[in-house]
Amino acid sequence: MHVLAILGSLRRGSYNRMTYNAVRELLPPGVTIEEADIFDIPPYNDDVRVEQGYPPAARRLREQIATADAVLFISPEYNYSVPGFLKNAIDWASRAPDQPFKGKPVGIMGASTGLVGTVRMQLALRQTLLFLEALPVGRPEVLITFAEQKFDAGGRLADERTRKVVGAGLDALVAWARRLQGEAPPGAPPG
Repeated sequence: MHVLAILGSLRRGSYNRMTYNAVRELLPPGVTIEEADIFDIPPYNDDVRVEQGYPPAARRLREQIATADAVLFISPEYNYSVPGFLKNAIDWASRAPDQPFKGKPVGIMGASTGLVGTVRMQLALRQTLLFLEALPVGRPEVLITFAEQKFDAGGRLADERTRKVVGAGLDALVAWARRLQGEAPPGAPPG
């Protein structure tokens, strides 16, 4: 199974980048992950798409989403919502008629230094995904609060409880993707 991670932070040292690194450590067996490069996608302009086609970075993102078995968003919350450049990437990727989010299993995670984690960003992202007919995992919600207390000085997710929540989120995404593909989860009885 192959997962495409889409990060909503541009900062190299962000807690969400550190969360992605933890995800890479905690991947279930048989699962691979790659990060989508959305940093070169220009501001969305449908005139550009209609007259010139998709810019290369947007075309690459659409292809990555289409070929992935699942998508995992890992993002901070900006002004109670989804970071602008992340929403911009989603807007480029989601143009009809062949938008790649339709029917795609999706996981959402986020880290912040605040009390509510990224709950508002996740809600806003879920609204967008609902419109795109993506299929987000319902639970567990992976909201890393007080992130500065959960990662060590080297950027490793050191808090064991949080590691378990991140691992449970990955397990839920993989199980959801397998279910949608008609596969039984590992260890499930036949029939």
